[in-house]
Amino acid sequence: MKKNRIFIIAIILLTVVSIALGYKLYQKQKAFTVSTENNYNMAFFQLVDYTQNVKTYLAKSLISSDSTHAAETLTHVWQEANLAETYLGMIPLETQELEKTAKFLNQVSEYSYTLSRKNIKNEDLTEEDLNNLKELYEYSIELSNVLNQLSEDINTNRIKWKDLKKDDNAMFAKEVSNISQDSFAKLEENFHEYSGLIYDGAFSDHITTQEKKGLTGDEISEEEAKQKAEEFIGKDRIKEIESKGLSEDGEIATYTFFIKSPDDDIVDIAISKKGGHVVYMNSNRNVNAEILEDTELIQKANNFLKEKGYNNMKETYFLKENGSITINFAYEQNGVRVYADLIKVKIAMDDGEILGIETSNYLNCHYERQIPEVKISEEEILSKINEQVEVNSKHLAIIPTKWSTEIFCYEIQGKVDNIDFLAYFNAETGREEDILIITNTPNGTVTE
Repeated sequence: MKKNRIFIIAIILLTVVSIALGYKLYQKQKAFTVSTENNYNMAFFQLVDYTQNVKTYLAKSLISSDSTHAAETLTHVWQEANLAETYLGMIPLETQELEKTAKFLNQVSEYSYTLSRKNIKNEDLTEEDLNNLKELYEYSIELSNVLNQLSEDINTNRIKWKDLKKDDNAMFAKEVSNISQDSFAKLEENFHEYSGLIYDGAFSDHITTQEKKGLTGDEISEEEAKQKAEEFIGKDRIKEIESKGLSEDGEIATYTFFIKSPDDDIVDIAISKKGGHVVYMNSNRNVNAEILEDTELIQKANNFLKEKGYNNMKETYFLKENGSITINFAYEQNGVRVYADLIKVKIAMDDGEILGIETSNYLNCHYERQIPEVKISEEEILSKINEQVEVNSKHLAIIPTKWSTEIFCYEIQGKVDNIDFLAYFNAETGREEDILIITNTPNGTVTE
């Protein structure tokens, strides 16, 4: 009897140990699976980003014939394609379509490198070179579209890596059937053998300066700042006002206030300690209808800026979101657009109420410039543009650089092969300084 009891206890202990070991192994396997999925996700989303960059830089390469800037652009294509190919190799897909994708990225990389060396030697790109770049750009659009769709499916768990990496092509085809009738097969049809090719709102990130040129005036007290806030909002629109004190953590030291409107909407506003300027104001009012036209809203925003003492402001880009439109305004001096002196205005699309303003870029940079003399003719600048480009507008502008300097330029807005762009050429030397690709969306305009 005693032996039977010992035997039963032993069996129970072994069972418990087995269950514990099994659970531990299960947990380890689960952790390993999660870690593996995360690694695949990281590699895939890096692939998506670098492929998007390849597309953007290929688009820029079609616009200008300036050899110096073209060399820089094509070097970016080479680098971004190399990185995209590296991350492609880290995801667990083995299909003919992705072999073609890898080959395409490799050819883009090598061809762009070859052309960049040609530019460095001050050799212009030929019509054949430009046609080849155009063909590569068209394929890069297709690839980006497919990867973006796959990214959405992975984010929504419609497709899982554990299914995609199975060596079962039927399963793979089933898993990707939701991607517009097998987009990968379309890629395979489109990626030819490149026998002749074997061998990636504007300026708002560049305008922070140590010296706040637009931050004029003497330092003010909290009570004086409160009065400035009340004047800006309008006392008839204030039910309650609460001070949140002085904040010196940001680029500009500000007094912040929370204001409750008669309708119980909350408005927060920041007034600079130096000079008593409005740095930002924002209302949380919900907007449930989009009634007014863009042109009417832009005019209302412009009138508001004039009323507040901001003259000679020119609208540039806008973005719509949640019933409001945010419009970027750049300062214009004697017809020259100064992109560093930027103000953003948010306005309700139902009744045109001003919901917000942000002036930190303007306060950082605004002053009256000594505008240089134009030394390069408009005709000389236009001769630097690809002959296939349709020029829509041109004017003078001052653009900021990432080195906190400014460049006096011609701004050329145009289109080539359905690519909208802005190109900037130095008005004193003729050098190509920058190219921005414009993406028009239902909600506004984005530049890359």
